[in-house]
Amino acid sequence: MKGYLFILTSLWFLYLVSCTPTDQCQTLPILGNQDIQGTDTLYPEIPDFNFMNQDSQEITLATFDNQFYVVDFFFISCPTICPKVKKQMLRVYHHFEKEPRLVFLSHTIDVRHDTIPRLKSYAEGLQVDTDKWHFVTGSEEEIYQIAGHYFSVARKDESSPGGFDHSGRLILVDEKKHVRSFCDGTDPESVDQFIKDIQCLLDES
Repeated sequence: MKGYLFILTSLWFLYLVSCTPTDQCQTLPILGNQDIQGTDTLYPEIPDFNFMNQDSQEITLATFDNQFYVVDFFFISCPTICPKVKKQMLRVYHHFEKEPRLVFLSHTIDVRHDTIPRLKSYAEGLQVDTDKWHFVTGSEEEIYQIAGHYFSVARKDESSPGGFDHSGRLILVDEKKHVRSFCDGTDPESVDQFIKDIQCLLDES
């Protein structure tokens, strides 16, 4: 666990250095450890996954072909950060609501209680376009594992409020399935910069 936290801290430092807030666009780094193979540099990609969304539709990596997407991890009954994070996620959603190249993906980490009907009711309560924002559930193990590929934290923890430990990050993934940016979803100023990062990445494509 200490090694994992060190990696997250190192990535956060890299992100701060590479993406200092500015009114001008800068090229966003591809986050994660590079693999040098001869003259080729390989960057980590999000692996394939298979979840079900609030409309009982299968959601895989192919769902986001040729699109950018924003990711978070939450649970409906969260007594701490999730309401704050979802408020900021909604800000991002409404900012890019008319942008067809950007979609949203929220994973519940409480698969026992956050059933598909509950996720559907939750999405309806947010009044979002279900074709643009997927709220997914699936195998508990797979959801926790995929969180690591997004450089996020999602796991059971009886000592944490609500019984789960999660980071509250919003994560930006590009059309090649590379993680390009993330922010603290509880901090509006951090989200402000995240919105700028998204626009810069869209403008580059």
